[in-house]
Amino acid sequence: MTPELVLFCALAALLELDTTYAFQLTFSRGIIAGPLFAILTGNWLAGIQVGVFTELLFSDINPLGSILPPSAVVCCAVSMALNSLGIELCFAFVWGVIAAFLFAQAEQYMRKRRVGVLPVWENKIMQRPDTIGRVIALELFTNLLINFALISSFVWISSSITLWLMPHMSIQSIMACRFAYMAVPWIGLASLIPEFRLKKR
Repeated sequence: MTPELVLFCALAALLELDTTYAFQLTFSRGIIAGPLFAILTGNWLAGIQVGVFTELLFSDINPLGSILPPSAVVCCAVSMALNSLGIELCFAFVWGVIAAFLFAQAEQYMRKRRVGVLPVWENKIMQRPDTIGRVIALELFTNLLINFALISSFVWISSSITLWLMPHMSIQSIMACRFAYMAVPWIGLASLIPEFRLKKR
């Protein structure tokens, strides 16, 4: 991976913390993350498009209780990273959506594993209350590293597969992927219809 791509994945890992762990300034929303990544890649049109498409696609999944929605940051980051490597946006976005769902599964697994460590942290803080800042900082840094490892792995694996697969794809399958990509906003808008439907009295 190039230094630019490493920096890109590091920014994505930091933005992913905004989802639930820290900040929560809504930078992790697709509509904001897409254009932010466009600043690094220089492709504003792709960044805005990916951001809007991601926002529409995941708009009906809310992070309530134990529900972990697919990560909009991961979707935008993987899509934009692959696009910057010369992969057409329709293929890049498919990988972005897959990565977003896989990341949610990985996050679910990590949260379950973290439950066993909570008593240790609680003990440490109860014995020395002044360590609470260090415990939180260490946990945030650990999550940052895990996010970076997962996102950079997604980018590397998906780009390798796509660049190998592209020369073997037929024109029909490429056109089908382009058509499916253009259908994404309509799928997202269709999921919002029930939210705006007026109840009959």
